[in-house]
Amino acid sequence: MQASLRDAIIQALTARLAPSELEVVDDSAAHAGHAGAKDGSHFNVRIVSAGFAGLPRISRHRLVYDALRPWMAEGIHALAIDARTPDEAS
Repeated sequence: MQASLRDAIIQALTARLAPSELEVVDDSAAHAGHAGAKDGSHFNVRIVSAGFAGLPRISRHRLVYDALRPWMAEGIHALAIDARTPDEAS
C-alpha cells in the first residue's frame, strides 16, 4: 500500500502545483512503535513550485494539504513539508 500512497501523493501534487522539483519520501519505518504509526504513514515532501511565489510558508503548506486532502484522513498520519519557489531552491 505504501508505494501506491506515495504514487498518489506524487500525482496529486504534480497535478495541482506543477512542481519543477518533487521528492516524496516514505518515512514510516522510522516511526514504527510510535502511537500514531498504526493510524497511517509518515511522509517527507520537498516541493519546488513557481506557484509558491509571494506566499508565506503557511499558505504554501495549505496548498500542499489541500492537494492531499483525500489522503489526509485515510493513510497519511504525518507530513513534513519543505515548500520553496525555484529562486529559493538550492
